[in-house]
Amino acid sequence: MAGSASMPGMDYKDYYAVLGVPKTASQAEIKKAFRKLARQHHPDAKPGDAAAERRFKEVNEAHEVLGDPGKRRQYDELGANWEAISRARAASPGQGSPFAGFGGPGGNVRYEFHTTGDAGEFSDFFRVFFGEEGHGGPAGSSGPRRGTRPTGGPGFEEIIAGMGLGSYGSAAATSGGGQPRRQPPRPAAEAHAEISLSEAYHGTSRVVDVEGKRLEVTIPPGADTGTRIRLTGKAPGGGDLFVVVRQLPDARFVRRGADLERELPLTLEEALLGAEVRVETLKGSVLLKIPSGTQSGRTFRLTGQGMPRFHAAGHGDLYVKAKVVLPANLSEEGQAAARRFLDVVQQPDPR
Repeated sequence: MAGSASMPGMDYKDYYAVLGVPKTASQAEIKKAFRKLARQHHPDAKPGDAAAERRFKEVNEAHEVLGDPGKRRQYDELGANWEAISRARAASPGQGSPFAGFGGPGGNVRYEFHTTGDAGEFSDFFRVFFGEEGHGGPAGSSGPRRGTRPTGGPGFEEIIAGMGLGSYGSAAATSGGGQPRRQPPRPAAEAHAEISLSEAYHGTSRVVDVEGKRLEVTIPPGADTGTRIRLTGKAPGGGDLFVVVRQLPDARFVRRGADLERELPLTLEEALLGAEVRVETLKGSVLLKIPSGTQSGRTFRLTGQGMPRFHAAGHGDLYVKAKVVLPANLSEEGQAAARRFLDVVQQPDPR
């Protein structure tokens, strides 16, 4: 979008419809829908498909807004007023800005969105709506960043506040000239929580202490070491608190993402002749059929017996590795029986 845009010709984008979720959808539901659609329309999955590429960009743009609680709040507040803003703009004598004719205490003001030439990843609607906050111009560009305001003019958030449509971003303050401005973001804080593998499987909660303030955090199933759980506005000073999870080692299982591994000790009889052996999983116990002649190191895959996938459907798999345990401390009679057995078996040299 070069220069300024005319709002009456710009269609309102229903980001909820793009992701196929209702307006009441939770952040987790939005994230799940985004991941599904992004995988479906990713250019790598459909090389050369221009329609899929456009759809992929639409899905990314929708998630950029709805996946961010702050942007989503702004979008929800302003969306219902979009047509009214458009009609007022059409009646305004101002040109060159989708918000010309609107202003705060200073009366009739103009605000222009400048671009640096490259249309970029986001639509005109996104850039006008959010002023491309956080998205600068192309690398090496000498022009102003998209969404920046001309010196001395009111910002997008001031215009929205003057129209009585709610706040934009963080709470407004007053500058020396009497115009509202955004306060700097409040600092975030970090806390840590250790959980067992069983707690990671079923989900749990922890109470964390942040500068003397005790907060309970819910840790969803599938959390792993490094998982960050965000508590909006719970840090000292009103910033966001991030709880970083560390899963403790487990004596029975080794975790690799959503998959688990474990050893299964087998007797010589079970390995030689075959058997049904009970295997403990994090869900409970299952029966595993061991074929005759099973060697140490053979791995069996138990589908769906692994960890729940974090904020996604389904479970990983459990890989069971056979470990044949030979009888020890044989009596003289046992040794004699073993020799007779080995004479009959005639095992070739495995080396």
